[in-house]
Amino acid sequence: MTYKNTLEFALNLDEQDELKTYRNKFHIPVIDKKETIYFTGNSLGLQPKSTIDYINTELQDWAKWGVEGHFHSKNPWFAYHEMFAEPISRIVGAQPKEVVVMNNLTVNLNLLLVSFYRPTAKRYKIICEAKAFPSDQYALEMQVKSSGFNPKEAIVEVAPREGEQLINNDDIIAAIEEAGDSLACVMIGGVNYFTGQVFNMEAITSAAHKVGANCGFDLAHGVGNIELKLHEWDVDFACWCSYKYLNSGPGGVAGVFINEKHCNNTELPRFAGWWGQEKETRFLMEKGFNPIKSAEAWQMSNAPVLSMAAHKAAIDIFDEVGMDKLLQKQRLLSGYLEFIIDDISASLTKPDKSLEIITPRNWKERGCQVSVIAHGYGKDLFNQLTEEGVISDWREPNVIRMAPVPLYNSFQDIYHFGEILKKAL
Repeated sequence: MTYKNTLEFALNLDEQDELKTYRNKFHIPVIDKKETIYFTGNSLGLQPKSTIDYINTELQDWAKWGVEGHFHSKNPWFAYHEMFAEPISRIVGAQPKEVVVMNNLTVNLNLLLVSFYRPTAKRYKIICEAKAFPSDQYALEMQVKSSGFNPKEAIVEVAPREGEQLINNDDIIAAIEEAGDSLACVMIGGVNYFTGQVFNMEAITSAAHKVGANCGFDLAHGVGNIELKLHEWDVDFACWCSYKYLNSGPGGVAGVFINEKHCNNTELPRFAGWWGQEKETRFLMEKGFNPIKSAEAWQMSNAPVLSMAAHKAAIDIFDEVGMDKLLQKQRLLSGYLEFIIDDISASLTKPDKSLEIITPRNWKERGCQVSVIAHGYGKDLFNQLTEEGVISDWREPNVIRMAPVPLYNSFQDIYHFGEILKKAL
């Protein structure tokens, strides 16, 4: 599409947008009596207006039924998590038995590493991306230490080449091949939180399997943002949060994917709890853990229903729209944001000041996030944008992250952002 930096053009795109009514299904923050331009769906998605009704339903059933709500409430709590299997499987490209909603992201990552990082004296290394999100770094470090290995020797980080901002996928494959039979596990953020780069998960998984290693991904910035085919790619495991693109609330319940071949392996080591026990014998309270032959086996506790109610409000919207339509709008929306930034940056005259988009331009390598280095401006530019009602995200030393989300952002948002950016510059 040939974009134009005019209000008329933005209004026309909004008029043609078949998802335009979904913006009205979300609460857009209002600060100083002015609706904000909200570009931080990559940190915390906005609240669906239906969330309060979904939570109130469970509160009312709790008041009405007490403990009997586990079986007699509108959505019986003992099986509440089961409602997510079908819609979540469609979002991540999995079979329903391969996904389960539970816990929080880093809790789930540690639980999965217990199963899929099984080091031996010879095969003990983990490959991850350099400057992975801190929680991932800490989880990998402590998993390695608890297994008796030195993180400096066991954790192999793949970094961008000198002078570049992005990690070359070929370098990840090369690192896997070099590690060979010393490699136990690959665990990479499928979408890099800093740059917005999407890694070639299918190729990485294949390379890991060729050397006999397991492969998994932290998809905090991927689920609800990019096309995923976890089952088809033969990924071993994955985990994600729900409070970013899935709009399920701060600290909302998270989810995991576990490949069918591992779900069926009841001998695979894991931490156990009674909600992972075979359903037929769960309430007999007997000794001996017999895991469910699905991702549910990794559950340790019963469902946090109030958090899951907020999650369901958002997932029902996703299921109504479908990922195909979201991805179509996403590309137009983020493409327009890139165009506006490029158009404004081209007009800058001071050689020591510029805006550099570091997110890949290739749509196979990115989602909706646009990360921009503000050369020569520093955090003052970010602060000015915030004062003018643009809610974006700052990452040291000089990167502004923005994520126009197709469910609730408009093309007018992006045009007006451009006007504010020009003023700030």
